Amino acid sequence: MDTTKTDQPTDTAPQPAEAEEATAESVPDAVSDQRETPDPLETSGHADDIATPPPATTPGVLPGAASVVAAGLGLASLSGTWLGTMLQERKQLTGQIKAQSGSAADQISAVYGTPWHTTALVNGLFALAAVVIAAVVLLRQRRPVPAGAPWVTAVAWGAVALGVIGLLIAAAMGLDVFSDLPKVPATPNAPAG
Repeated sequence: MDTTKTDQPTDTAPQPAEAEEATAESVPDAVSDQRETPDPLETSGHADDIATPPPATTPGVLPGAASVVAAGLGLASLSGTWLGTMLQERKQLTGQIKAQSGSAADQISAVYGTPWHTTALVNGLFALAAVVIAAVVLLRQRRPVPAGAPWVTAVAWGAVALGVIGLLIAAAMGLDVFSDLPKVPATPNAPAG
């Protein structure tokens, strides 16, 4: 047997520390890959290949404001507005001016009927605006409702109810359902004689 000493070890079995080094040397990025997650843009090379989630929707103030405005318009259609009162008085004044030269039925229509119908028209327009705005809010709320927004839907439904009632009242006023125009009684015919 040869008993000369050499610089190289004669034992070829790897030691435990040497085994770890060998594994780390054979796979150079094994440790670094476990610690870092690769960037999807770097791996695919294209930003279009990645499906990005849609941004989180937050409830805006616009639907809430629109539903409150619609409710206010619906309430105004029931109680009357400054605009309706002003137009009614204007029509009444022009009716009085025209009534000076006309029959009694024309005078009554000009002084009382036209202002009444003008008020009905203005209130009906306010009611229609309330229904349209509330309907737009409700149609947009059909999407998944974010947390904290159910009041918007409730106020919009209230605005629809007020607007529909306002439309019905305005139609009844326009068609003289509540009361007819005053009529001049017929003059009795002189007895024949």
